[in-house]
Amino acid sequence: MAEENMTPITEEAESKHFIHQFIDVDIAEGGRFQGMAVHTRFPPEPNGYLHIGHCKALCIDFGTAEKYGGLCNLRMDDTNPTKEDVEYVQAIQEDIRWLGFDWGDRFFYASDYFEKMYECAESLIKKGLAYVCQLTPEEFKEYRGDVNTPARSPYRDRPVEESLDLFRRMRAGEFPNGAMTLRAKIDLTSGNFNMRDPVIYRINHMHHHRQGDKWCIYPMYDFAHPIEDAMECITHSLCSLEFEAHRPLYDWVVASCDLPSKPRQIEFARLGINYTVMSKRKLRQLVEEGKVDRWDDPRMPTLCGLRRRGYTPASIRNFCDRIGVAKASSTVEFAFLEHCLREDLNETARRVMAVIRPVKLVITNYPEGQSETFEVENNPNRPEDGTRTITFSREIYVEVEDFLETPVPKYKRLYPDGPECRLKGAYLIRCTGCRKDENGNVVEIYAVYDPDSRGGNPADGRKVKGATIHWVDAATAVDAECRLYDNLFSDPSPDAADKNFLDCINPNSLEVVTGCKVEAGLAEAVAPAGFQFMRVGYFCLDSKDSRPGHLVFNRSVGLKDSFKM
Repeated sequence: MAEENMTPITEEAESKHFIHQFIDVDIAEGGRFQGMAVHTRFPPEPNGYLHIGHCKALCIDFGTAEKYGGLCNLRMDDTNPTKEDVEYVQAIQEDIRWLGFDWGDRFFYASDYFEKMYECAESLIKKGLAYVCQLTPEEFKEYRGDVNTPARSPYRDRPVEESLDLFRRMRAGEFPNGAMTLRAKIDLTSGNFNMRDPVIYRINHMHHHRQGDKWCIYPMYDFAHPIEDAMECITHSLCSLEFEAHRPLYDWVVASCDLPSKPRQIEFARLGINYTVMSKRKLRQLVEEGKVDRWDDPRMPTLCGLRRRGYTPASIRNFCDRIGVAKASSTVEFAFLEHCLREDLNETARRVMAVIRPVKLVITNYPEGQSETFEVENNPNRPEDGTRTITFSREIYVEVEDFLETPVPKYKRLYPDGPECRLKGAYLIRCTGCRKDENGNVVEIYAVYDPDSRGGNPADGRKVKGATIHWVDAATAVDAECRLYDNLFSDPSPDAADKNFLDCINPNSLEVVTGCKVEAGLAEAVAPAGFQFMRVGYFCLDSKDSRPGHLVFNRSVGLKDSFKM
């Protein structure tokens, strides 16, 4: 669709993305925005929780206002009473603040403007630009026409006085749902079906979460939204690409109603991510059918789910900045979102040692009853984070996968009479054997250490051929539960039209491991503290289920980066 009412972009603006290019032109030309600060808005519908797809719009709306020293409003689009809930209103505000955006005192509800919308509708009727239509939904569909056939309505030429009387009686509650609608009188022959006398009001006898039972007629989004923008003196109404075909109707409403300003609508492509669905209807279905543990399940793409999993505001905002703003729809790899998180956590997360699947290792030549301490860095990238003290004694825990009784080729970890290995930050050890239970499972590993290799460095400078292994002291280790998350969907395109997204759910999206062993200091951690478990991945303390005496850690992302720049 052509860019209607858009001034051509100058060569000087080519280096900026198209939204800022248009705004630069508007500022330079003045016109309807003369003397006005750039003013945007973020208008979520409070019928679900915000998800990663909303973050792109959030960053564009609030970020554009920040760039131009302007303002951004937060407005709840609560024109549809059948879907809205105060729970979502509160959650939306919490998520936006968590991302680092603020709307000051500019918090509004679309329902604040219901009376003004009604006045605009009456004025359109009086101008001969709207009429009450009594077509049934079936008739409306039948009379809609096609690309070669105009739409029609036997009520289009209804007298103004009659439409005005019926519309007022609709508001008074005299008619049942579906009996009548108010339609804008625009162009039944338009090639843009949104302009073929669209419905702008419908009857809906439904309790509204803020307005109660005051209203039984509600405006359609395409009518309400431009009025809301104009009432708030929004200069640039930035919205997703599916509203591009609705822009002529947006402009028609702004031009036809008596409003204090004339905002411009500009569209951008929505965010698509593979292995994910971002339809709030489908996300709600996952919750209601128990496929996930509510909206904040760490596998969900909701902001509260990502936050619980350990995603940081910086990683999400960086992700949105780096994917850019475009007019063409595209799909971004989920691995890139993980890449942005990994980059942030690599710089900020405290390093600790944790053993997910522990097996006891006994250092047979270490004195019984003896222990010692080591000072280790919390984060080598942040010296200001200081050091912490860890303990070491005769018995420690290591990962069960760090031992093989019969090694495979090129295996450089622990096995009987194998190479020396480093215990991270402690000593060199050499495996001497193991003990098994009656089922053949290894229950203890035995090793000897070199007392002259404190810190992992042999006194004689000999080369160590084995791997470096992480560990925790058995005498001080704390038990923990670790939840290992993977993509909720095993199919990269679960949202495709030819698929049932529920059939694409990954049965291995969550593995719960109990009996893990972590450093003693983690017993004092408070959610949502995040850590790098050395050699394992990035984890955060679960904000819902973790408590003193029952530590629960969620894997945020693995150490290995599969994304290729």
